[in-house]
Amino acid sequence: MARIDLRGDALPDGAALRDLLPRAEFDVEAALEKVRPICDDVRHRGTAALIDYAQRFDGVAIERVRVPAEALTRALAELDPQVRAALEESIRRARLVHREQRRTDHTTRVVPGGTVTERWVPVERVGLYVPGGLAVYPSSVVMNVVPAQEAGVEGIAVTSPPQREFGGLPHPTILAACALLGVDEVYAAGGAQAIAMFAYGTEECRPVNLVTGPGNIYVAAAKRLLKGRIGIDAEAGPTEIAVLADATADPVHVAADLISQAEHDTMAAAVLVTDSVALAEAVETELRTQVAATKHRERIAEALAGRQSAIVLVDGVDEGLRVVDAYAAEHLEIQTADAAAVAARVRNAGAIFVGPYAPVSLGDYCAGSNHVLPTGGCACHSSGLSVQSFLRGIHVVDYTRDALAEITPLVVTLAEAEDLPAHGAALKARFTDKPGAGGEPGTARDGEVPQAK
Repeated sequence: MARIDLRGDALPDGAALRDLLPRAEFDVEAALEKVRPICDDVRHRGTAALIDYAQRFDGVAIERVRVPAEALTRALAELDPQVRAALEESIRRARLVHREQRRTDHTTRVVPGGTVTERWVPVERVGLYVPGGLAVYPSSVVMNVVPAQEAGVEGIAVTSPPQREFGGLPHPTILAACALLGVDEVYAAGGAQAIAMFAYGTEECRPVNLVTGPGNIYVAAAKRLLKGRIGIDAEAGPTEIAVLADATADPVHVAADLISQAEHDTMAAAVLVTDSVALAEAVETELRTQVAATKHRERIAEALAGRQSAIVLVDGVDEGLRVVDAYAAEHLEIQTADAAAVAARVRNAGAIFVGPYAPVSLGDYCAGSNHVLPTGGCACHSSGLSVQSFLRGIHVVDYTRDALAEITPLVVTLAEAEDLPAHGAALKARFTDKPGAGGEPGTARDGEVPQAK
């Protein structure tokens, strides 16, 4: 892995620090022009376009995009019992955490006779994207579906790329996870064309209001292109792990955790931030040993050697915190003395894993937390997927006549200050004495603004 030495006077502030840190190249803007014609094609040709793209991009010939119900039932029946038990426990833990996130409606009495209620209303229909590619992600089914269900979403559709080795269906473990969660609307579509299917609808799939879930750069580009027509959770980029560690950390653990995320793909980012040169050297030694022994050694080695991965040397934990806050990692591990206190000082991270017994892999599957998290430094302004992602806050304003009369002079003043007199007139109209107009006559002369009591 490359080294970046930020000890002494080499540690800058703000944007200069962010620019020094390693990051994968992920040019969503450049991919927009590639996905635009695909999305337009799906808009106009619907299912026929999806079938053509399955042949072109996935190498499979399919006759329909929606997965038959019997395929879901069969996948669950044939699922390895140990995998089923693990998925069931993952679902159970995720439900425990996400159920606690559900907000309740709250009414504030602003003045006598005037209230504002904030109602939390679930999105009516969502489309959940589960990646294919180098790995199989039934865990992403859990992470998308559980918060949507706990939010109370009524219409849930899942899509995942068709697989040649499974007759054009998504991977059977994906289908089994959907069946375990009670999701029966599943589609064999991937990439930008799947996002367009959700946005525009087809003969088989009704349009959705919101699309969530990670994917490749073309999925991210389609989300950007279609945002506004649909809501999106984020434009997910390559996965990231940052580890803030001091001399107390075990290099075996640190190396294993860096490898675990580098395993995703060659663009995955692995960053170690430490004030211990001895630890850095021990981790490098462990990496050589552990990478050579792992299944996907070529992929991992390329990710660790890439420009997006590095060991960053700092003077101390305080300086390390500045670095990890500037980096704003998707996953951040704290492996230092008094790790919980150090973790409490972190401002920017998608998820924080505290101490030697909370590795990122736990969060990927069975911590109860969600693994759909902001990447590319977006953790400084965005959150991971949660129940809140599927809820909309709606303010309900309820004022009596007297409460409105009391505030009308001030509203009129503000409206006139903004040169929007019709805004004020909308209030004054309610207090104009017009015979036959109903209400209480004689409360104000024609056009007169009521006075506050």
